Amino acid sequence: MKRKLTILAIGLVVVAALTAVYTAGWLKGQAGQVAALVKEAQAAGGRVTSATGTAPDRYVYYPGTEALKPDEIRLIACGTGMPAARRGQAASCFLIELGNGDKFLFDIGSGAMANIASLMIPMDMLTKVFISHLHTDHWGDLDGLWAGGWTAGRTGPIQVWGPSGAREDMGIKYAIDGFMRTFNWDYMTRAAMISPVPGKIEVHEFDYKGENEIIYQENGVTIRSWPAIHAGDGPVSFSLEWKGMQIVYSGDTTPTKWTLKYARSADVVIHEVMPMPEDMVKFYNQPPQLAIRATCGFHTCPPAFGKLMSLLSPRLAVAFHWFNEEGTRYNQYEGIRSAYDGPLSMATDMMVWNITKDKITERMAVSTDQAWDVPGPGRPSAPDPNFPSQYTQWILKGRYDTTKAESIGTKKFQEQYGIKWPAK
Repeated sequence: MKRKLTILAIGLVVVAALTAVYTAGWLKGQAGQVAALVKEAQAAGGRVTSATGTAPDRYVYYPGTEALKPDEIRLIACGTGMPAARRGQAASCFLIELGNGDKFLFDIGSGAMANIASLMIPMDMLTKVFISHLHTDHWGDLDGLWAGGWTAGRTGPIQVWGPSGAREDMGIKYAIDGFMRTFNWDYMTRAAMISPVPGKIEVHEFDYKGENEIIYQENGVTIRSWPAIHAGDGPVSFSLEWKGMQIVYSGDTTPTKWTLKYARSADVVIHEVMPMPEDMVKFYNQPPQLAIRATCGFHTCPPAFGKLMSLLSPRLAVAFHWFNEEGTRYNQYEGIRSAYDGPLSMATDMMVWNITKDKITERMAVSTDQAWDVPGPGRPSAPDPNFPSQYTQWILKGRYDTTKAESIGTKKFQEQYGIKWPAK
């Protein structure tokens, strides 16, 4: 009996001690957390101290609300999917924002422009695009940035960096020349109605064979390239270096000796990884032979991604270029973890990383589906009066005159801004 009472007494003491710890944590603002975890929890989410006050950050990034520190990088996944169109994931595109104000787009695949626009960054600040190769899922939305930025008030041209090819007709310069020919009607009509200046594209073609070659160096930023192995000669991987930090973007590639040599111990390695071959059969309806050839032959499969990261030892590995969903992510994770146990992000669209030398923080961006473009510091140039109209007199004869209705309906607008419509 005494023994039972002793055990009961000890139990009551333990319960009392745990209750005290629990209460201490609650009093510090994190109900139910032991004292050792309170500081970490508060740092992650903060406390609500007033029923009518401002809530603290909730593990998310609201675009346009956080100024970067002078030595901080923000990385945003604007596209993490595959060539097939999907509403939930755009094709490859990553935005890197630096504390010095510079912004760089690495690839701009199909569908990515909607995610970029949702960040509501002035188009004058999104003029530098680095294209890893010329599959449409890596540059298919360049037209959206080009034309959309033009109509949204961009004041100058966009600049595109990309690799040469094994032949002249396989490089970025040939591709952009063809792009401008394809969109000639678009260019000529906007140039006449708005201004020709923002419709220009400045092309910087570099040798795809360059090993760790410097292709951009301005404002303390160095961007290098090295060859990637994917479908044929021409693709490249990129490395951005700034303030002693390195971000690597693989583009599409198998694991390469160049990546092993030049990306070792990088702060962040963003590397493509395809779904496991069985998931390509199950969800993508591919024949088994094609599934394993695609995932392991001209892309990187999850076990190979894991092996590569185990050798590179980055501060963070980011896996992209796969459909991240309930049916695939666990198999994908197991495939990677079969060879790698280091820091890992399984990327999806609108994932955000803040990077300093001391810390990497992963969050999701919360952005609007109905974003409007926002103006930058510059004013768009006026239409060039010398640029020829793209109308002929024949087509203009078909216009029905609604100027009287327009004049009456926009009277307040005209008075507010001191303008007269129709213009003389």
